[in-house]
Amino acid sequence: MSTTGAVRLDETPRIAVITAFQPEIVLLSQRLQGAKRYSVNGNDFTTGTLEGKPVVLFLSGISMTNATMNTQVALDRFKVSHIVFSGIAGGVNPALHIGDVTVPVQWGQYLEVLMARETAPGTYSPPPWMKDVTMPAFGMMHPRPVEVRSAAQPDIVRKFWFEVDPQMLAVARSIGNVELANCAAGKCLTTQPRLVVGGNGVSGQAFMDNRAYREYVFKNFQANTLDMETAAVGMVAYSNGVPYLAFRSLSDLAGGGSEENEMGTFMGIAADNSAKVMLAFLAAWK
Repeated sequence: MSTTGAVRLDETPRIAVITAFQPEIVLLSQRLQGAKRYSVNGNDFTTGTLEGKPVVLFLSGISMTNATMNTQVALDRFKVSHIVFSGIAGGVNPALHIGDVTVPVQWGQYLEVLMARETAPGTYSPPPWMKDVTMPAFGMMHPRPVEVRSAAQPDIVRKFWFEVDPQMLAVARSIGNVELANCAAGKCLTTQPRLVVGGNGVSGQAFMDNRAYREYVFKNFQANTLDMETAAVGMVAYSNGVPYLAFRSLSDLAGGGSEENEMGTFMGIAADNSAKVMLAFLAAWK
């Protein structure tokens, strides 16, 4: 039963399949069989099967608060056994390219920060009583962990990284060749996209399109990718004791490209590539 008192809409154990916004859900909606739609707080939650697996498919909405809220709604209203996220993201690791699909091993909230006081010209110092400011800063911005608790850990703990499920990650590593697109609507990439399992991912409430901050994020967090939702979903998954995994395909280079941001051009390719890998994961999941 839901701990919040919300009425369950469906009692079949299901994998929650989440995307952030409409372009990311198109291919998955086309593949969904036996669809039955429910509405909660104006958001659609659609049950059915993908690759023979019972799922509930829905949009998280863009950014951290929407993702937190709608993931928790799904856990309260449906019998969710696992969570998978599919969508686009910004590329941070300079070794990766637009269209690549990343599957990080853990996600953190990189914009959970202290905005520090300038104590000398160009020097920004945290208050001496703030003991959790340990990661390298970007100017006045000092990353911090978040407070979290769960049924398994009712005392408040501070965590930066929310690890994905190791069994789900192992299945992602086992996926064979998935045919990933490098052209759509007359636009083609200069490299053939590939699946990259491993590394870190970070999420925050900003659309990131800045070269200097991209370089900082890669150096400080060893991040392959960044987005606006996954770490929030990971925190909800942790708090509820539900295993999760995320597939993110690079639609842009988060400010690292030589021209304007690439998302508007390659969003469709990236969204479908992520969905294709996630479907291959569901097909392989036992």
